[in-house]
Amino acid sequence: MKRRPRPGASQPAGRAAARVTGPADGDQDLRSLFGQSSAIFASLAGPAHMLETANTAFFTTIGGPERTRTGLPLGQLMPELAEQGFLTLLDRVYRTGEAYTAREARVILGVGAGAREGFFDFSYEPRLDTGGNVMGVRVIGVESTQVKQAKRLTAEHRVLLEQIARQAPLADVLDGMARAIEDLAPEEVLVSVLLADADGRHLHHGAAPSLPDFYNQAIDGIAAGEGVGSCGTAAHRRRPVIVTDIRTDPFWDDFRDLADKAGVAACWSTPILARDGALLGTFAMYHRTPRAPQEADLALARTFADTAALAIERHHAEQARTTAEAREKAARDDLAFLLEASTALSSALDAGQILSRLAAFCVPKLASLCAVDVIESGRVRRMATAAPTQRAQDLLASHIPVFDAADDAVARVLASGTSEVARRTPTGPGPWHDLGVTGYLCLPLVDRSRAFGAVTLLSTAEHSFDGHTVALAEELARRAALAARNARQYTHRHTLARDLQAGLLLPDLPQVRGADVATYYHPAGEGLDIGGDFYDVFPLHDGRWAFMLGDVCGRGAIAATTTALVRHTARAVAPLLPGPEDVVNAVNRALTNRPAGHGTGFVTLIYGQLIPTPTGLDVELVRAGHTPPLHLDADRTVRTVDAQGMLLGIGPDLHVTPHRLHLRPHESLVLYTDGITEARRRDGEMFDELRLTEAVAGVPARPGAQQIIDSLTRAVHFFTDGDVIDDDQAALVLTATEPS
Repeated sequence: MKRRPRPGASQPAGRAAARVTGPADGDQDLRSLFGQSSAIFASLAGPAHMLETANTAFFTTIGGPERTRTGLPLGQLMPELAEQGFLTLLDRVYRTGEAYTAREARVILGVGAGAREGFFDFSYEPRLDTGGNVMGVRVIGVESTQVKQAKRLTAEHRVLLEQIARQAPLADVLDGMARAIEDLAPEEVLVSVLLADADGRHLHHGAAPSLPDFYNQAIDGIAAGEGVGSCGTAAHRRRPVIVTDIRTDPFWDDFRDLADKAGVAACWSTPILARDGALLGTFAMYHRTPRAPQEADLALARTFADTAALAIERHHAEQARTTAEAREKAARDDLAFLLEASTALSSALDAGQILSRLAAFCVPKLASLCAVDVIESGRVRRMATAAPTQRAQDLLASHIPVFDAADDAVARVLASGTSEVARRTPTGPGPWHDLGVTGYLCLPLVDRSRAFGAVTLLSTAEHSFDGHTVALAEELARRAALAARNARQYTHRHTLARDLQAGLLLPDLPQVRGADVATYYHPAGEGLDIGGDFYDVFPLHDGRWAFMLGDVCGRGAIAATTTALVRHTARAVAPLLPGPEDVVNAVNRALTNRPAGHGTGFVTLIYGQLIPTPTGLDVELVRAGHTPPLHLDADRTVRTVDAQGMLLGIGPDLHVTPHRLHLRPHESLVLYTDGITEARRRDGEMFDELRLTEAVAGVPARPGAQQIIDSLTRAVHFFTDGDVIDDDQAALVLTATEPS
């Protein structure tokens, strides 16, 4: 309970701490510090060195009551100084703004029989206004031990300022200040500095080198309030509070026994205020016996309270800077973590792999243990776990939550779609004791506002989940859910494209009498679209076989419909028409007559028919704008098959020229698409027809059709260094075999 001061109780002494400061106030404190000593002080104004103010010692020193006057130029008050050069020195200090100091200077004071000789250490210092302009000269002279004491005090004060400028630790600055005052004070004094917390409601130990530890511990954290000792009251009132006798002062009712045990009887406390008036702490001077302060004591308290304020504000600024840098670094670290995790998650095209990577990223960055569960067919399936040891990971993997269990955290999060965090083990059965679990954070994996899975982070030992960790984990779970959704869509599209592509290609190669047949197909990119390359081999009547290889302009669904149109038209009309030229013309009519919505792109095609003979294979083919096929003879010589023909699907009039050739045993016909010859390496150079010819010619003697395919694909892969191709590649090889 706060106590009201009784009538006659101690009241704040001195001026209010929140005062306007300036040159005049600085002079006032100097007069207070030096006024009762034998040190002389005078404040001169203007170029005439008008004596504005001086202490008693100054007037006593210069010669008695007849010279105790102000408002006169110093040269008029003390004409003897002119001949000794002191006025010239004053002129120089006023003109240059540079101080002048003399040691053991001889001075004749007075004139005639009353003159006396004296020796002084003195200094002339320029007086500056708030704009830094010289407004006068300050004179300080020393003639006694008390002045030397003041110089020591000034030196200590300068040391403290230098420490503050070097950003020495606040505790060191405050401790050094307290010890300096205690050493320099003429009477025993015990100094204490208390620091205010951020809201200014409590005071905490800052420095008190000579007070007992039990006393410092007892007052650490006292409230800033009326009647709470000298310091609590000074902090509350924001002005000095002087208690001359602790035994009788009501402010000390709650601390009197503590003060008696510590051996202190008086306490003068001055609030330490920031430039904006905010409370920084208190500066207190304790005495062993009841004692009232002199003006010099109050000036000393104000001076060092201001110094302490400078040190504390500097410390707060440094703390704020360090905190800001730490927050900035933490933000950068979080961003780097999320970027790294996002890159790893989005680079995977399998949802299971994404969830495994999610668990790995959570441990140990966010938690000691992690488990990821998803809903499949109305049941919960544990997809991934991460732990510091294999034993812990096995224990975690062995536990499967129950989807509809009300006491299971995973089930609740899956049902609600909201996160759940607790500083205890999860509810429901699990290996929590064996894993040493002390808390958990369960996050939903959401797709279109529906939770399809959950991420459970488990803490162990003293670790707990704070707001920062929860926010970071939620963002990571959101990104993982998006990556998993994209992966599922990719898998679905890839499967659809693969199945549709498979329907447009031969599921199995037929057994062709007298021929060895091999094919190759590799779609461009990641296989999400239907490729434009196709091939087919099918039987005709009378032992003949038809074959074709083509390239449809474009990709995707339109390319698929065009491919189907070409293949199905050829298969339908080939048994009814006499030769390849007629079949290709029928295909061209089908392409030019198709509806506009079914595509308008052109098609390149090689269509041919073969029939086994006792000496090999008779082949007749038509080339409609396609890359020319290659003929590999038994001597491994490669020739281009010259057959002229225009693209299909351009117009109704088609001009193609049939070409006939005979493949003897072990000779081959190689058909390919331009995705092979136009394959590029990183410098942009193409594989081209020359390298294709060299790859075909480089097969061993009497090669099979598959050996030619293998030689060709190896050469392309080596040339591109395994890079992803940007166009579909297809090949069809027909090799004549020995007659049976």
